[in-house]
Amino acid sequence: MDKSHPVQQAAKEAVGKAADAARPDGRTDGIPGRPAPQPPSVVEPTEPKEPLPPKPDQSGPETFSPTGLPTGADQAAMAQDGAYLTTAQGGRLYESDHSLKAGSRGPVLLQDHHLREKITHFDHERIPERVVHARGAAAHGVFRGYGTASQVTKAAFLAKDVETPVFVRFSTVLGSRGSADTVRDTRGFATKFYTSEGTFDLVGNNIPVFFIQDAIKFPDVIHAGKPHPDREIPQAQSAHDTFWDFVTLHTEATHHTLWNMSDRGIPRSFRMMEGFGVHTFRLVDAEGATTLVKFHWKPKLGVHSMVWEEAQITGGMDPDFHRRDLADAIEAGAYPQWELGAQTFPDTPEQTFEGIDLLDPTNIVPEELAPVQPVGLLTLTANPSNFFAETEQVAFHPGHLVPGIDITDDPLLAGRLFSYLDTQISRLGGPNFAQIPINRPHTPVNDMLRDGMHQTAVHRGTAPYRPNSLDGGCPFLAGADTSAYIEVPVPVPAAEKVRKAPASFEDHFSQPRRFWLSMSPVEREHIIAAYTFELNKCYEQAIKERALQVLANIDPDLCGQVATGLGLPAPKPTETLAEVDPSPALSQVGRTWPVDGRIVGIVAGDGDGAVDGLRSVRQSVLEAGMVPLVIAPAGGKLDADGEPITVQRTFATARSIEFDAVLLAGVPAPADDAYGARDAKAGDTADSEGADPRVLRLLSEAYRHGKAVGGWAGAEDVLLAAGIPVQAPGVVVGEDGSGALQQVIGLLAKHRVWERFPAGV
Repeated sequence: MDKSHPVQQAAKEAVGKAADAARPDGRTDGIPGRPAPQPPSVVEPTEPKEPLPPKPDQSGPETFSPTGLPTGADQAAMAQDGAYLTTAQGGRLYESDHSLKAGSRGPVLLQDHHLREKITHFDHERIPERVVHARGAAAHGVFRGYGTASQVTKAAFLAKDVETPVFVRFSTVLGSRGSADTVRDTRGFATKFYTSEGTFDLVGNNIPVFFIQDAIKFPDVIHAGKPHPDREIPQAQSAHDTFWDFVTLHTEATHHTLWNMSDRGIPRSFRMMEGFGVHTFRLVDAEGATTLVKFHWKPKLGVHSMVWEEAQITGGMDPDFHRRDLADAIEAGAYPQWELGAQTFPDTPEQTFEGIDLLDPTNIVPEELAPVQPVGLLTLTANPSNFFAETEQVAFHPGHLVPGIDITDDPLLAGRLFSYLDTQISRLGGPNFAQIPINRPHTPVNDMLRDGMHQTAVHRGTAPYRPNSLDGGCPFLAGADTSAYIEVPVPVPAAEKVRKAPASFEDHFSQPRRFWLSMSPVEREHIIAAYTFELNKCYEQAIKERALQVLANIDPDLCGQVATGLGLPAPKPTETLAEVDPSPALSQVGRTWPVDGRIVGIVAGDGDGAVDGLRSVRQSVLEAGMVPLVIAPAGGKLDADGEPITVQRTFATARSIEFDAVLLAGVPAPADDAYGARDAKAGDTADSEGADPRVLRLLSEAYRHGKAVGGWAGAEDVLLAAGIPVQAPGVVVGEDGSGALQQVIGLLAKHRVWERFPAGV
């Protein structure tokens, strides 16, 4: 007899009945993973209906009172009900995509109670982990101004040779604190400048555009991207139905989604990742003249990404790969550097440039139209001493501004100005988060704010108000001549209160098409593969069909290739394909970069002189500003005549993903643990001949991922055993270690051997 709880038994029976029922689209319900109780339509439903029931396999908690007494209430009475979207007080809403503005171009009005309620509730959904950007790593550093920005801004930290302490936090957006670093996702790039005029926070991403145009939709896009609320899966990724349901219904997300599906979605390292302020800001010079600006962080090592298989392997082998890479580079003295650049535009009433709306955060301005001018250098020089006290408690806010930098009426920025401040109160336990050591300004503070949770300042005086005479009139107001922050007096046109966007915000496909046309053939292949992978992870056919329609409006070839991978017909475009010029600056391929901090794996081989040759190459790698990691059969030290060499990795622990290049110092014979019961990578035989099978796997993976491989002293035979043609691009066989290394350095400057990735036909 089945003695399950009655509710569990009823659920089992419902699941059994559902498994035998046919769905309207002809499939059966026996396959698990369906995200909703009913299949969705391709078009957005518009006929009001009551909320759908739970799936047959779902049950809520039993209904007890706060004091533990059974109430007998139906579980459905605990869920939200009603066919119409309402406020928390039950008032029905007619619109929820646009903030209340003074005219369609803003500014956003503080009286928008719906925006405030929606954003406030969203800000307090997680305690104490960040709702977004929970998974992060950070470092201390210094920023030195070039003085080139002095013509357009009076910001003191940008003046020539002014050095400003900084704290920079990198992060993923969707994943929890325990998720992996190398998932496909947008990355945060937030910089706190401790300037002489107060704290300035440049809170950006590694992608220059955002999913949405108005902050009122931020809860929606994050709810869609987060794990499904019933199962809490999938973690830290966008390859699921709710994400693609949203971005295909909200096509303003198309540009950001395309960037995310490109190689930009899986950076090789934080050190090789661009950063962007996303929004258009306003600069103010010493005379009060204004200029519009977009901020860019350009890595000195160039922009570099992982290939998809490499990222997947890394997630299993080392989920902390990016934070480890950052910390290790700083510890090794390979200090990461970025130039801060500025794209500037005339501050006209239209706030457009070359027909591009500068208030639309889903737009970029191609660098060919507005070059990025370097204005300063950021160098990260020190790791945090305590992750929680610094990386976890640092609080950024785009409203932390300094004289010379002001905001614009970007409706996404307007919501962020409210949201960031509000969320710190929940996450950090009260209004005094600025007193946490990592958040403290490096300039005197006399704010007259008092008390509150976690108040650590011991204030003096008797008159925390102004004007006063009891405290001698202190604190006094400052003027422009004493570095006071004064907002730019921008005229606000007379307009109606409306919830709408300007007509220029309606173009959702010309910018994605420019990005697609700017990619090299290999980058296009990676984009096709990413869309195919992600959409094949979706359960619902309707969502896949809708996504293909979006792709058809970007490019027929992109749509056709993804459609083939999904086994679906490619639809025709519903929009006229935009005529746009490519922007070569958007491609990661075709340039060379410094090799500082690159990691070279050197595999120890057997034979006379092998250790001496390895020692020489290892020293040359160090002298070139790179990091050598010695890989040997076992840990410890390699002894030979001269100074012993420390082993950093063994054949059992090394994997190709952590090396930018791999060199063989001779032939690595099988180690004592080269059998499957000890290490599955070694295979199922204990009679390995020639090279260790794990080294062969390491080489074949590195070759497949487009990395430089090679060696000397018998390395050619090992490469052939790994299935690597020695005449292939990026394969180096030298007479000695020095010659092989010099060729590898030249290959590393291009990041990858791109010729190994032929484009499809």
